[in-house]
Formats: sequence, structure tokens, C-alpha cells
Amino acid sequence: MLFWSAVILVGIAVFVVANNIFQEEDQFKAQEKLEDSAKADIGQYGIILKYSRPFFKRYITPIVSMMKNKKKIKERYRRVIASAGISNYLTPEDFYSFKLFLIIGFPILFMAIKYFLEADWELKMMIPMAVIGYYYPNIWINGKIKQRQKDIIYNMPFAVDMLALSVEAGLDFIAAMGKVIEKATKNPLTEEFGIVTREIKIGASRAEALRNMAWRVDLIQMSSFCATLIAADSVGANIGPILKSLSAEIRQKRSSAIEKAGATAATKILLPTIFLIVPTVFIIAGVPLALQAFLGQK
Repeated sequence: MLFWSAVILVGIAVFVVANNIFQEEDQFKAQEKLEDSAKADIGQYGIILKYSRPFFKRYITPIVSMMKNKKKIKERYRRVIASAGISNYLTPEDFYSFKLFLIIGFPILFMAIKYFLEADWELKMMIPMAVIGYYYPNIWINGKIKQRQKDIIYNMPFAVDMLALSVEAGLDFIAAMGKVIEKATKNPLTEEFGIVTREIKIGASRAEALRNMAWRVDLIQMSSFCATLIAADSVGANIGPILKSLSAEIRQKRSSAIEKAGATAATKILLPTIFLIVPTVFIIAGVPLALQAFLGQK
């Protein structure tokens, strides 16, 4: 049964390649030229994505794009991809193709390692490997989202301070964001500011661009920041003092979060202390006494 499962997996891989091998080469080459910059940067998102992307992009994404439920796929993964900041590298169809590719890729990799090492691994391990392959992209992208959100929270006070200073110095909102992008080190928040400025330059309203940023980042702090700016913009209020107030509020919340993390750290340290350090102390102190008593009785 497991042998035939392996044969079926290999057959699916061969079918996918054969189904797409005859696609127009000129069209594919043109697409590859457009994605050269993405290829150069894709390595920062992990070795699995880096080496998997050329295969699923060419052989699986075209099939996913023809599926009847592709609209559901777009709705399900569009925000996740935007929150992770990888919209330039993956589309929702690409992400789903990545999942499908690893269903086949992980078992094939398992078989290759088994054969190369001549390991006595059971073939039934291919089934959990396929399951891991399907869910790995979800785990990976959730980790990217959490890390990106942490970076944004960390950089928000400095960025909002610079926005306030720039606006009070006489710059408009777009120019102030440009100044933040110029002066700050590159981070996810400056990337989001860059997207906002580009959207406004091509015709989006400030409110629309800020709503889009809040939707992409998916953070309470960012949603509050954008909502406050949108409300101030709608009544024509001066946003300089508002930005200063927002900066102070963000700093206070971050300090509270750090204090809370510090308070919970003591509890987290307590468990390793009880289960690792205390037994070691008892062994060091008690074993010599026990040996002395045992030998003394003899």
C-alpha cells in the first residue's frame, strides 16, 4: 500500500511537469525577466521557499490559477501574504501552490535521504511528511507575520516622532513620510510608509492609503494610529500635536508591554529552577552524605 502511495506521488509529480512543460517558453522567459529582482531577495525568506519557488511557480501555479475555487484561495491568503510583507514575491495562488508542492516535495525528499543514507526508515513516514508539507507554509508565514508586527511596534515611536517633527517644520504629510523613510534604517514600518506614499501619489486619498496600511499590518496599534489620522484629516485638524500625542501613547504602551514581559519572566524562570537546578543541588549535596553514611555502616 505504501509502495503504491509512493508511486502515485511520483506519478503526480510527473503529470504536473508534463502538463506544463509545453507552455510557451517565450511567455515564461518574459515573466522570469520581470521577476529577477524578486529572485535576488527571496533568499531572505528561507531556503525552502528559495529553492521551491521556481518549481511551483512554473508548474503548479498555472494549474491553481485555473481552479474553480481560485477566488476563495485569493480571499483566504491575500491578507496573510500582505501582513507578512511578501506581496512582491508571492501571490495567493503562489502560496497555495507552495503548499501543494510541499505535499509532494517533502515525501520525495524523505525518500531521497532514505536512499542516500541507506537508512532503515519506514515508508509509512511519507504520510506524516506529506501532512507536514501542507501545513509548513502556514507555520512559516505566521512566524513571519509575528516577527514583522514586532518590528513595526518597535519602530513606531521613532517614526511617529519624526513625522511630528517634520510636519511641525512645515512639510506636508507625504513629504514627512518621505523624510522618515530617508532618515530611518530600513524596516517593515518604512516599507509600509513607502507603500502609502506611492498609493497617494498615484491618486488614492490619504484616508484610503492609511486604511490599506492598517489592513495590511493587522495590528491594534496601527489601526488606532491610522484611525486617529483619518479622523483628524476629515475635520482639517493640525496633525502635528496629534502625532506627538500618539507617539507618547505608543511609547507608554510599549513600556507597559516590556514591564509585563519582565514580570512574567520571573514565573518562566521558576519552573526550570525547580526542575533542573534544585535537583542538581540536592544531588551534589546529598550524594556525598549518602555515600558516607553507607560506607560508615560497612
